[in-house]
Amino acid sequence: MTCTPHPTRRVLIAALALAPATPVFAAGKPRIVTILGDSITAGYGLPAAQSLPVQLEAALKARGLNVKVRGAGVSGDTTQSGLARVDFSVQSDTALCLIALGGNDLLQGLDTGRTKANLASILKRLKARRIHAMLAGMRAPTAIGAGYARDFSAIYPALAKQYGVPLYPDLLAGVAGIPRLNQRDGIHPNPAGVKLIVQKLAPAIARVLT
Repeated sequence: MTCTPHPTRRVLIAALALAPATPVFAAGKPRIVTILGDSITAGYGLPAAQSLPVQLEAALKARGLNVKVRGAGVSGDTTQSGLARVDFSVQSDTALCLIALGGNDLLQGLDTGRTKANLASILKRLKARRIHAMLAGMRAPTAIGAGYARDFSAIYPALAKQYGVPLYPDLLAGVAGIPRLNQRDGIHPNPAGVKLIVQKLAPAIARVLT
């Protein structure tokens, strides 16, 4: 007596034979977060492992996000400098660009109208390239002049509203002006300061990415 395989069994065997081999862990490409910034995001005065981009990537991965944070910060950059290099500093594979510029405009007392125009041009360039953007703002101290501080601090929420991009209101919230969280110059965060920035920034980035 000949034993004929059950049709369902034959179909299953054939399907298994034709199915392509796939790895057990098939991970997709990480999404790229580029930080277009100045010395704060470039990790001035810090070991590379303690810089903001590296620490932010670790914090986002700890939240289960498959990301790579690419630092594009240049010490001393103003918004004008950032605008001049945005097209090559922010690569086309960027899923989200965090714009963290303006601190040097503030330190140099540059015209707030020009700062706003530069940031607007950066947003337009990124939009034209279909790269999502997020603004990281900062609050100007009133010690530099109440009127200037008011006009400067208003730049970021106004642009976020105008261009419909997410806003992280103050990159240095809880860090600026606190000696134990800054390096000797009183401007650049030390490792403890960066850690605090990342603790607050990572959830905001994660919300945008998800």
